[in-house]
Amino acid sequence: MSEFQIETEIDGSKGRYVIRQDGEEAELTFSIASPTMRIADHTGVPDTFRSTGMGHALVEHLVAAARREGFKIVPLCPFVNAERRRHPEWADAFNV
Repeated sequence: MSEFQIETEIDGSKGRYVIRQDGEEAELTFSIASPTMRIADHTGVPDTFRSTGMGHALVEHLVAAARREGFKIVPLCPFVNAERRRHPEWADAFNV
């Protein structure tokens, strides 16, 4: 798992996983479509955090949450979808 501290924020049917560091934020946003489905909308990592593994850590956190909480991920976000393809061992967490 990640060495980053990842916080979960949920407001109604919208949510995000966020890493805060040096006054900046990296995030993965999602929509809660149902109790068993979350749509990964967007992953945003500031340029200063590029190549740190933060984006991967956020997707890995989402996959772990899906397995733990029993929902499937719809990867609309291109980055999440690319990570899904790179990690076939995560297939059980996705609805594609």
